[in-house]
Amino acid sequence: MTAAASGTELFQYLLRLGDTSLVLGHRLSEWCGHGPALEEDLALANIALDLIGQARLLLQYAGTVEGLGRSEDDLAYLRDGRDYRNLLLAEQPNGHYGDTIVRQFLFDAFAVELWSDLTRSGDAQLAAIAAKAVKEHQYHWRHSSGWIVRLGDGTDESHAKMQASLERLWPYTGEMLSADAVDEAMRDARIGPDLLAVAPRWSSRVSAVLAEATLTRPEDGWMQQGGKSGRHSEHLGHLLAEMQSVHRAYPGASW
Repeated sequence: MTAAASGTELFQYLLRLGDTSLVLGHRLSEWCGHGPALEEDLALANIALDLIGQARLLLQYAGTVEGLGRSEDDLAYLRDGRDYRNLLLAEQPNGHYGDTIVRQFLFDAFAVELWSDLTRSGDAQLAAIAAKAVKEHQYHWRHSSGWIVRLGDGTDESHAKMQASLERLWPYTGEMLSADAVDEAMRDARIGPDLLAVAPRWSSRVSAVLAEATLTRPEDGWMQQGGKSGRHSEHLGHLLAEMQSVHRAYPGASW
């Protein structure tokens, strides 16, 4: 017998998924027109569009579950930072191109495994979203893992920069794989996966690519936590101020 999840728990879970996709998608959109090559400019823009498309579906569903009449736009543009539930990794600044690639790589390894499991979710609507999302994340993974190898096993300078990026962003990976009460409720209700089962698959996927890239996997230690419960870095506030500026300046406007 499976436990029943409350509407509040499902709402919070959908916010986590949708907010992470939205925030990371916005981060990647900041590269538009600034990519190191035209091909990469287009690739990152397409990945950003995929993530924002996922966010729309997830936040729209979250609004339905909440039952207060809030639309996906209301949830995206009319919440403050403390109400966001995205992973801390997603809000980290772009930095140089290696920083962006490492951030994407660490997330993509998780996203492929997470969304693959979600295609078997007991929630039919979430499973339908996952069926589309997992195909997109598989492409994102091929893109980021390929660049990890090219830059990690490239010049001495690119190798050093990638290793430094990896060391700096590694402490944000623990939050993805640590289950709290909401994650456990989703697992027990057969809606979300067991993160204890996702973790070793993520680890194996990451380690294989890092070995090929001649990069040293950082030691696990103290990990950053808090994004899933609304405790964020200062970076999210700056991101939301930009992302929400037009909607807040012209409330109710439509195109």
